[in-house]
Amino acid sequence: MANKPDDAAAATSLSRKTPETRGISARQKLLAFSSLVLLIVVFSILSPNFFQPYNLIAIMLATAVNGVLAIGVTFVIITGGIDLSVGTMMTFTAVMAAQTVAVWNLPVFVGVLMALVAGTICGLASGIMVAKLKIPPFIATLGMSMLTKGLSLIIARSKPIYFTNAPSFSKISMGTMFPFIKDFQIPNAVIILFVLAILASFALNKTIFGRYTFAIGSNEEAARLSGINTDRWKIAVYAVNGLICGIAGILIASRLNSAQPALGQGYELDAIAAAVIGGTSLSGGEGTILGTIIGAFIMSTLTNGLRILSVPQEWQIVTTGIIIIFAVYMDILRKKR
Repeated sequence: MANKPDDAAAATSLSRKTPETRGISARQKLLAFSSLVLLIVVFSILSPNFFQPYNLIAIMLATAVNGVLAIGVTFVIITGGIDLSVGTMMTFTAVMAAQTVAVWNLPVFVGVLMALVAGTICGLASGIMVAKLKIPPFIATLGMSMLTKGLSLIIARSKPIYFTNAPSFSKISMGTMFPFIKDFQIPNAVIILFVLAILASFALNKTIFGRYTFAIGSNEEAARLSGINTDRWKIAVYAVNGLICGIAGILIASRLNSAQPALGQGYELDAIAAAVIGGTSLSGGEGTILGTIIGAFIMSTLTNGLRILSVPQEWQIVTTGIIIIFAVYMDILRKKR
C-alpha cells in the first residue's frame, strides 16, 4: 500500500489536465460566459424592465439557492456520480431548521447548525450507499430523494412552518452587509454564494480533497490501485454535498421566512444543468466552480427573462428541458474531441 505522499502524487498525476483539456475547458467557460452576456443583451433589448437594478438583484437572489446546490453537485459529478436528491435534501434541512427554531424555540444558530448536520448526515448516507453498498448513484440518490421528501412532510405535518417567533432568521438571506448602498443593496444570500464559491474553488483546485475528487472521476480503478481509498473519499464528497445542501436549505428558508415541506423537487435538474452548462462533464474528471456559477446565472437569467416577457410557465419548462439536452450533447461532443 502506498504511503500518503505517494497517494497525493498519484492523485495529482491522475487528475492532471493536458494542454488540450485545459484549452477545451477554457473555451467551454468562455462560451458559457458569452452566452450569459448574449442573454442579458437580448432580454435588455426586448424588455426595458430587464436591465433595472431591482431586476438584476432578483436574478442574483434567484441564483443564490440554485448556485449553492450546483456547487455541491459539481463535486459529485466530477467523481463520475450524480445526486438526484439535492432538491429534497435542501427542503429537509430547511424543515429541520424551522422545527428547531419555530417549534422547539431554540436559538437561530442552533437551527442553522441543525440544518447543516442534517444535510451532512443525508449526504453521508448517500455516499455509503454508493461507495460501500455499490448501489448505482442514480438509484441511491433517487431513494434518498424520496426518503427526505417523506421525512419533510412527516416532520412538518404537510404544512409550512413559519418563523413567526424568529424574525431575525429572514436576515440570513434577505439582510444586507452593505446597507449604505441605497439603490443596489446586495442580499446576504448572494454574498454567501460567492464566498462559498471561492472556498469550494480553493478546495477543488488547491487541496488533496480536490485532487482525489478529480482522480476518482478520471479513473477510479487506477486511483484505487495507486493506493487511494476511493470509497472513503467518495463518501466524503457526498457528505460535503449534503453539507452544502444544508446551506441552500438555510438560504431558501430564510428567503421565504418559512419551511415549505412540499418544495424541492425540480431544483436538482437546475443544479445539474448549471454544472453541465459550466463545463462539468457527466462522465467525471472535469469541472470548475467558476463554470458552474456562470451556468447557474444562465439558468436564472433565462427564467427571469422569459417571465418578464410573459412567456407561459409551461414553455419556460420546455425551454429548460431543451437547454439541459443541449448541454449534455455538448458534453458528449467535448469528450469525443
